[in-house]
Amino acid sequence: MIVNTNRLNARDRSLRAQRESSETDEHGRCARNLGRKSTMTARAHRGSAWEVHLVFLRLGLTSFGGPIAHLGYFHDDLVVRRKWLEEKMYADLVALCQFLPGPASSKIGIAVGLSRAGYPGALAAWTGFTLPSAIALVLFAYGVAALGNALGSGWLHGLKVAAVAVVAQAVLSMMRSLAPDRERATLAVVAAALVLAIPSAWGQIGAILLGGIAGVTVLRTHAPTDHVAMPHAVSRTAAVIAIVLFFAILLGLPLILAFYPSHSIRLFEAFYRAGSLVFGGGHVVLPLLQAAVVPPGWVSNDAFLAGYGAAQAVPGPLFTFSAYLGAVMGPEPNGWLGAAFCLVAMFLPSFLLVLGPLPFWDDLRRQDWARSALRGVNAAVVGLLLAALYNPVWTAGIASAGDFALAITAFLLLFMWQTPPWLVVVLCAIGGGLIAAL
Repeated sequence: MIVNTNRLNARDRSLRAQRESSETDEHGRCARNLGRKSTMTARAHRGSAWEVHLVFLRLGLTSFGGPIAHLGYFHDDLVVRRKWLEEKMYADLVALCQFLPGPASSKIGIAVGLSRAGYPGALAAWTGFTLPSAIALVLFAYGVAALGNALGSGWLHGLKVAAVAVVAQAVLSMMRSLAPDRERATLAVVAAALVLAIPSAWGQIGAILLGGIAGVTVLRTHAPTDHVAMPHAVSRTAAVIAIVLFFAILLGLPLILAFYPSHSIRLFEAFYRAGSLVFGGGHVVLPLLQAAVVPPGWVSNDAFLAGYGAAQAVPGPLFTFSAYLGAVMGPEPNGWLGAAFCLVAMFLPSFLLVLGPLPFWDDLRRQDWARSALRGVNAAVVGLLLAALYNPVWTAGIASAGDFALAITAFLLLFMWQTPPWLVVVLCAIGGGLIAAL
């Protein structure tokens, strides 16, 4: 009996082992099938660079209203309609692109293109979103002289008046979102006073550094804990190379200019520096570019402000204003070559600042000091734009009571009636012509 019992126990153990082995194999097959399905799903969500280009070309042709409006267009098209990104993933991407300098909407487009179709997708997204407004502004640059001779300078002055209303609205909007309390509003005013007292790029850089220091020491905040990572093709090695290249160009070009004072290098350095130091939206690029191109005599202040007013009437990123400046530049390169040269210099930091921090963002966003510094920097850039509202925008645009009446009418249309900016620009041009004819 004992022998038989032992045999039965041994047979039961053998059967259980076979069943467990079969179940393990089944689980393994299920896991492999699930992995293959996940891989197939991931591949199904991948797209081509051409697909990315067409999507962002449509956005580049229809996205009016400035940087904040662009985020809404992107959300509706990429998150709600096409479902390329999850809601939280898009929110985290917006946080990253606002944390870094440069045009937020363009950096979001580059990052989405990178996630969707790799490095070619990043380039395809940028060209699709950027080229429509860049080409329109270059054509405007070629037409300024002819139209000015035909219609007089009144309509051009109307564009400068439009810039007053647009920048005033931007200051008010940014003050509400980036400097809503007493501490940050005070920091914005101090930054504006510093920039007006030191009217150069050094004053602007000093204001940004002051904002970062004040943010870490005074405006302490806590970083959020929830996060959804966005898939991308950037390795940490490639990210480090991008960061090193960003700082090498930013710090190296001034050293090269000290020994080899080439105008082309100086021009590239000026636009690259402007694209590297702009926080808070496209309107903040106004004082940086004005300080770079007007004092040396490369572009007249009238042509500068007329182009800035025209930039409000085209869709896409405001940074394409650099293409207009390159086209109207006095010294060579100018025309189409100058436009392409300045456009690339302006947007190159955006590419490097997307590729570099993206793999490290998950770690960086958990740091309280980083979020606090960003709060201070954002408040300081409100001050930069506030200073630009006075000089050069107000001082060049408001020369008479008629100009002031036109400016407050334009501001009313923008702020209270929610009139599209392009229509306000057209009306200001017509109004400027009528004022000059009276």
